[in-house]
Amino acid sequence: MKTDTAPLRTTRSHAEYQALDAAHHLHPFTDFKALQARGARVITHGQGVYLYDADGQRILDGMAGLWCVNLGYGRSELAHAAAQQMQQLAYYNNFFNTSHPPAIELAQLLAQIAPPNMSRVFFTNSGSEANDTVVRMVRRYWQLCRQPERQIIISRNNAYHGSTIASASLGGMAAMHAQGGLPIAGIEHIEQPYWYAHGGRLSPEQFGLYAAGWLRSRIEALGPQRVAAFIAEPIQGAGGVIVPPDSYWPEISRICEEFDILLVMDEVVCGFGRIGHWFGSQHYGLQPDLMSFAKGLSSGYLPIGGVMLADRIADVLIEQGGEFNHGFTTSGHPTCAAVAIENISIMHREKIIDRVRDDIGPYFQRRLRELLDHELVGEVRGVGLLAAIQMCADKRHRTPFAQAGEAGVLCRDHSFRLGLVMRAVDDSMILSPPLVISHQQVDELLQIVRTALDCTLKSLRHS
Repeated sequence: MKTDTAPLRTTRSHAEYQALDAAHHLHPFTDFKALQARGARVITHGQGVYLYDADGQRILDGMAGLWCVNLGYGRSELAHAAAQQMQQLAYYNNFFNTSHPPAIELAQLLAQIAPPNMSRVFFTNSGSEANDTVVRMVRRYWQLCRQPERQIIISRNNAYHGSTIASASLGGMAAMHAQGGLPIAGIEHIEQPYWYAHGGRLSPEQFGLYAAGWLRSRIEALGPQRVAAFIAEPIQGAGGVIVPPDSYWPEISRICEEFDILLVMDEVVCGFGRIGHWFGSQHYGLQPDLMSFAKGLSSGYLPIGGVMLADRIADVLIEQGGEFNHGFTTSGHPTCAAVAIENISIMHREKIIDRVRDDIGPYFQRRLRELLDHELVGEVRGVGLLAAIQMCADKRHRTPFAQAGEAGVLCRDHSFRLGLVMRAVDDSMILSPPLVISHQQVDELLQIVRTALDCTLKSLRHS
């Protein structure tokens, strides 16, 4: 048994950190062997919208961590909230008929900002756990409604709902399903509402209705009496920022109501101001039955997530359900909840939601669309501070590259080298910067993006 320990060092060289990382650390969603050969980029600190690596390079974080650092780095108010709560009550669980003030206060705050039909929340530690919880709640609800045959949950291809067994099954990522015997039983998928790739000669309006029709067709094929719910992100994030046409969501909502199918909105990316509303459901005027969330709830400072339930769903679980045999050791963790409370309070005080909707979001989208004059850019799509730059081989015919993903990796690597974190999803370049980004920093971001696109074009020509 090891008994010797050493204090955490923060003054190692980049190479030393890389060697230790390769020796001991397995990263998520990573080719372990390839990363060991290349070495990880070691980030040591952050401030505002910028990160700094172990070599001292400043990097504009165009992804807000993983869609989550909404208030930017270095917010002392959030650190103070965590420290203060740890001194008072660092941890206690919500089992054994107990609760604590941070979980209670946060639940009330969430009820105030959620769609008006939602007043109750079940806390988790992540979006993956939230969507696992959705599966349990949806199937339990129909069991209590004396329709236990309603087991099937329909999702979409290329959707991302997490990486646990149930949440990865809900997601429609083919690479994930190829590993580990996924999806589990009772999960079905329909095509995503991706007009640029699948719209053909249809207008976006026509395609939105056509794409919504895929849900109707699958419900009818499976049998409405067997279908429990439809789950979707308001805008698909990790799938490439797929913004559905305006005609899509009203028709989806109508189909769910017609067949008495529960509508579940995954708000893990869109929630907490990303597209100019507290939740993406509000942007599209939806009334979901369940709503999963995480990420922006604490601006990524501590892990916390949850599921909000429509009152009609919660009432059934409460009045008829007895004990709900589900939960986590750190559900509603007091320190995480305290940070989330302060995070929401800052968003109120600084009018973050209004700013994203009325000022910085429109400015960001307008500046990005200036890139449509670039030879590689076929489409720019997005809402608020969420966007994708679609690269293609032929803009006029929306022709993809022969080798999917090659241009995306090149552009991503050029972007990192130039000092901007920009994610590649196949040949879509994804941006989701902190909500506190300034106009000047948006201008800086756009300049780097354009340079990265120029470098990518040169690289493609030389290859």
